[in-house]
Amino acid sequence: MKAPLFDYEPPRGAGLLVHPTSLPSNTGIGNLGHSAKELIDFISEAGFSYWQVCPLGPTGYRDSPYQCFSAFAGNPYLIDLVPLQAHKLLSKKDLDRLQKLPHNTVDYGTLFELFWALLEKVYKNFAQSPASLEEVYGSFESFKEKKKSWLFPYACFRALKNHFKAEPFKIWPQELRSFSDAKRSPLVNTLAGSIDAHQFYQYLFFAQWKILKAYAHEKNITIIGDIPIFVAEDSADVWANPKIFDLNKDGTIRTQAGVPPDYFSEDGQLWGNPLYDWGALKKDGYAWWVERLRASFQLYDVIRLDHFRGFDTYWSVDAKAKTARKGAWLKGPGIDFFKKVKQALPQSKFIAEDLGDLTQGVEDLLEETGFSRMAILQFAFGSGPKNPYLPHNHKKQLVVYPGTHDNDTTLGWYNNLDAETKDHVRRYLQVSGDAIAWDIIRACYSSTANLVIIPIQNLLNLGNEARMNFPGKAEGNWQWRYTEDQLCKLTSSTQYLRDLTDLYGRLPAST
Repeated sequence: MKAPLFDYEPPRGAGLLVHPTSLPSNTGIGNLGHSAKELIDFISEAGFSYWQVCPLGPTGYRDSPYQCFSAFAGNPYLIDLVPLQAHKLLSKKDLDRLQKLPHNTVDYGTLFELFWALLEKVYKNFAQSPASLEEVYGSFESFKEKKKSWLFPYACFRALKNHFKAEPFKIWPQELRSFSDAKRSPLVNTLAGSIDAHQFYQYLFFAQWKILKAYAHEKNITIIGDIPIFVAEDSADVWANPKIFDLNKDGTIRTQAGVPPDYFSEDGQLWGNPLYDWGALKKDGYAWWVERLRASFQLYDVIRLDHFRGFDTYWSVDAKAKTARKGAWLKGPGIDFFKKVKQALPQSKFIAEDLGDLTQGVEDLLEETGFSRMAILQFAFGSGPKNPYLPHNHKKQLVVYPGTHDNDTTLGWYNNLDAETKDHVRRYLQVSGDAIAWDIIRACYSSTANLVIIPIQNLLNLGNEARMNFPGKAEGNWQWRYTEDQLCKLTSSTQYLRDLTDLYGRLPAST
């Protein structure tokens, strides 16, 4: 049998899934500051060796990290404003209104009104006295130079978007609907200050993330990041790189991504993302994708590739369609793409999100790449002993989750099961079901799979009020946060978690 293209196999261990927006803070949303370090301390003390996050990009309408304004940029909302006071870029009074925001949820509407004004103030104060901050975060000018291939186009996009009151770029004046045209416009010169400000916000984000990542590595914590296969239609990626997407001549999308009708949705799902022109990408060795992955590996140690099957075949639907019923399966780049990635980034570490019905072509691509796959315990019960997600069917090269950010919490899931499936869960695990969240955690740890990732909501034994995302639901997602008190109470569980780590051989490993 031919050796797989990539040889990364996660060391046997366990990790915690917590998106940074869910962290405690006094500024309305989780950030990269003190509470992130406290989480890393807990991860280490509890015997975990991985921290998984959702995409860290700048979110737009509906606040989903899977629909970002850029596949390269960081989310400015994650910037910790507190240390900026010490550099006299903000005053304590400046943060007063933010501190009145809820501590157990994210009020994105009010946050938008308050946060950006504070960042703008930070930028203006920094411009007058950059030296003190640069001693800690490094040279702003050097940062702009290192990231210029994506940073300047992104900053232009955000400045123009602000200028046009957040309208999507497809309805901007024609001469501004692509970066290649817009950079010649006098308006870009007029917006020079705003463009520089958006570059500065990225400077802050990347500097703070670098410090946090180094802290995680000191604790021997490996960071797993997430890359959506597709990018948002209204993004700097499409605006600056129209030739690599399937677009009409006017820059609007010709086809969109989605999935066809299935057991869960009679109309299928329309995602609205533009599809790639894989032929155009192949001509230059998939350069944009390689750059995207290289940038992502500067943020993360391991990357989970979302919707992996799209690299084999993807569902293409007309951009004007109202449902995903009518479409076509088109051939993706396949192993040729991953060979180019291997050449450019030979040490890459990937996990494939391979959930759903898979064709033989996807199975073959997974075998050729050698990527670890995923298993969700919530999908394991109620269909008999051959279900591949049941622990007795697990294989070593798997990453096992009770559920992901798209699923209910374990308690919420169990409470909504029918009586027959509940009985299957209890009989299989040999439990009463009175402590189902912890029963499922123990089942994950006992699996033969190399890696187990537990959403923090399950450690907290929370119901569906703590769910992060409801796929198909337009509003109310990505708002959940835990509190300082909840994390303090959770520390009483560290010894039990360490016992599970020792019992099932999930010992922490160095990064």
